[in-house]
Amino acid sequence: MTLEELFEQPTALPTAPKIVQELVASFDKASVSTEEIARKISLDPVLSAKLLRLANSAYYNLSRSIGTVEDAVLMLGFVAVRTLVISSGLVNGFKSVTGLELKDFWRYSMRTAVAAKWIARKTRDNAELAFTIGMMHAIGQLVIHAAMPDEAAALDAVAAPLGEQRLAGERKTLGFTYADVGAELARRWQFPAVFSDAIAAFPAPLERGAVDRLAAIVHLAAWRARALEESHLAEQFPAEVGKVLGLDAEAIEEMPPLDELAAGLDEMLK
Repeated sequence: MTLEELFEQPTALPTAPKIVQELVASFDKASVSTEEIARKISLDPVLSAKLLRLANSAYYNLSRSIGTVEDAVLMLGFVAVRTLVISSGLVNGFKSVTGLELKDFWRYSMRTAVAAKWIARKTRDNAELAFTIGMMHAIGQLVIHAAMPDEAAALDAVAAPLGEQRLAGERKTLGFTYADVGAELARRWQFPAVFSDAIAAFPAPLERGAVDRLAAIVHLAAWRARALEESHLAEQFPAEVGKVLGLDAEAIEEMPPLDELAAGLDEMLK
């Protein structure tokens, strides 16, 4: 099955919520009406409820209670709200996927996202973009499992869906990887090119000519998240990728525990 044929499967292409598509499009806009965005979020009761729970969570530790979407946008800022709503919308887009435990998948994705945000702040790159791309960098794995469950199950038997060996196994067996699928999904959802470019490049960000810094950041973040499940990876810091970003293993060791960075954001996964 080719990548094109994969997306022709009726179960392959989930629908991104309309508000998510509009918020993603705003990455390319110089100015955005926060009032209009707040109004549109308010029309989606699930996203509104999640946003309010997040705004009042320990993650933000605000001095007063947030009762409306408008208050959340004002208190948290449009950029933070956009990031949270896009991430929540991605989680909502996949209710169940054969062969994958979604709770574990999204926990890994969240850990990668918060690690990417922390690294981007260190390197003075776009932290919110890094978070969002980190959150969706492995989303192609969901598409593969949904559209070709038998092939995915065969791969699962020899390489964990998000394990160190998975990308190589997919490339050999399928001819493409979950990074390729995720990049294509971002294009079909009409995300700005920065998303598809970074997702496609994150497995090997130094092998595509000019280095995509966001891809390099997500590469480091994914390594950090996987190291929690595959302890041997903790000693295999991707030094060359770190060097491009001006980071060494000691700098990464300053990163707080990922579950601490993500505390409160679990509301997104519900």
